Amino acid sequence: MADEVKLYTTPGSTFAFRVELALILKGINYKIVEENTKNKSADLLKYNPVHKQVPVLVHNGNPISESLVIVEYIDNVWKGYPILPQDPYEKSVVRFWARFIDSTCIPAIFKVFGSNGAEQAIAKACEQLQVVENKLAVEGNKFFGGDNIDLIDIAASFIAYWLGTLEEATEIKFVTKDKFPRITEWADNFLKVEVVKDVLPPRVIPPKAQLLAFFKQKFGDS
Repeated sequence: MADEVKLYTTPGSTFAFRVELALILKGINYKIVEENTKNKSADLLKYNPVHKQVPVLVHNGNPISESLVIVEYIDNVWKGYPILPQDPYEKSVVRFWARFIDSTCIPAIFKVFGSNGAEQAIAKACEQLQVVENKLAVEGNKFFGGDNIDLIDIAASFIAYWLGTLEEATEIKFVTKDKFPRITEWADNFLKVEVVKDVLPPRVIPPKAQLLAFFKQKFGDS
């Protein structure tokens, strides 16, 4: 009997993108279940009662939440494309960087837009991004995973695609090629990967006022 795999998501979700990319890299057949964030289904509330958010992966009736947790689950359950290395030490390093990007860099970036581009918020975000820039510069690889994308690249996908959309919509530009040449080069390489292009949602520029109000409410210094 074939596995039943469902992905609960919303259109354009940056975090569900991570999961969908992992599923496609592994060649897994799955069904998309679209959620309305203003009218969440009973299934979503049942499967993710703590955060009540997407993404949620349901594998043979078992729900898994949190995008990076889901990606690691996918890598553990299905063979094929390796998203994490097998070596325990190398795996711990990859996990560390994926979580650094997820829990430190991305919140710092959100804070920039929540503060309407406050100088202090931009400085803090650039400080965190410089750590990532230095890692790429030292290793000199095409991707964080070498010649192929891995968990770190998947975690950083927000920086590669959605950050530019937010900068364009809000006219708050702080990640430039001059300042972050290796991140810019990495992002270009990442967005050229065929599988990535297949999964990315259409690039829609939301209204500036709407975006700034959203980020100020969630991440601003009020």
